[in-house]
Amino acid sequence: MAPYEKSMEMMPFKQRKCLETRKHEVCSIRSKFPNKLPVIVERYIREKTLPLLDKTKFLVPFELTLGQFLCLLRNKIDLESSQALFLLVSEKSMSCMSASMGEVYSQYRDPDGFLYITYASQEIFGAHPRDERPTKHM
Repeated sequence: MAPYEKSMEMMPFKQRKCLETRKHEVCSIRSKFPNKLPVIVERYIREKTLPLLDKTKFLVPFELTLGQFLCLLRNKIDLESSQALFLLVSEKSMSCMSASMGEVYSQYRDPDGFLYITYASQEIFGAHPRDERPTKHM
């Protein structure tokens, strides 16, 4: 991948496209796929251990639960069962895993019409990765 393409991929979706373009995209998606929800999934900006997904846009059925969506993402990222993966909805909320994507969408969708989900490992909650833990000096 060329350096420019990689830097564009690192830039959040909202910064890559203006509001009007995003709204038009959602309108187009919803007219073609009325039974699906437009979801943007991006890696947490400070995440260092989890890889980038090969795509950021997903069309998700209303009845799929957030837990099922998490499993789908785990498979796409190819995580081992011992590795943690957390989803933040709208960059701020950890939603109930048994909630349907339709419920999550209706509560947290952005004004542009997309639902934004950020994935991260547990290190975002204040823990240090094993090799970066501060050492105690006595």
